[in-house]
Amino acid sequence: MEGKILFVEDDRDLAQIAMDYMSDHSMDCVYAESAEEAFAWLYKEHVILIVLDINLPGMNGFRFCEKLRQETEVPVIFISARTNDTDKVNGLMLGGDDYLAKPYSLVELYSRIAALLRRTYGYGARNVIQFADIVIDQKAGNVSKAGKTLDFTAKMYDLLVYLVSHPGEILTKERLFTEVWGYGSESSPSVLPVHIRWLRERIEEKPSAPEHILTVHGKGYRFEK
Repeated sequence: MEGKILFVEDDRDLAQIAMDYMSDHSMDCVYAESAEEAFAWLYKEHVILIVLDINLPGMNGFRFCEKLRQETEVPVIFISARTNDTDKVNGLMLGGDDYLAKPYSLVELYSRIAALLRRTYGYGARNVIQFADIVIDQKAGNVSKAGKTLDFTAKMYDLLVYLVSHPGEILTKERLFTEVWGYGSESSPSVLPVHIRWLRERIEEKPSAPEHILTVHGKGYRFEK
């Protein structure tokens, strides 16, 4: 994919976690800590999408987006801990294309970015993932087994997509929780094994002896096709 995803976020650690995930999915990312730094990137790089926090030092995200729209139509996804409807409407009215509340899962952020790139530029995305008799339709956001749609919560879906996207890789419990539930999530890490069990009950032929979602004792989990 030609062009860069620009993360404008005053929390460098949070931005780095997200950028590392996007880089693993072939998205080239750059980082700005302020609106002023973001404009500098826009003038020297081909930026194709901006992930924009509202609370920035100096010029806030709303003002940045308003000024940005005087110069370019590059798509913008607002991210913010501010979840009230007024902020969402304000962000979209000022020219934002999407709004994602913190904490967010990296799977969801990736999906939002991929969808917006697809709508804006026609970039392709791997919409369907299949293994055994399981089909994950990323465009529709559902999972089916042997042609029958399964009952999935949003977090179960995000967790499965994340696992499937890292076949053969040992994923620690800490990494899975952080990247699926989101940096700073108020949920407890104890929800992870519960969701793993729910996934196995739905996709495995024998949940007690899984073939796809495997436990790596003392470390975490591994997905195998």
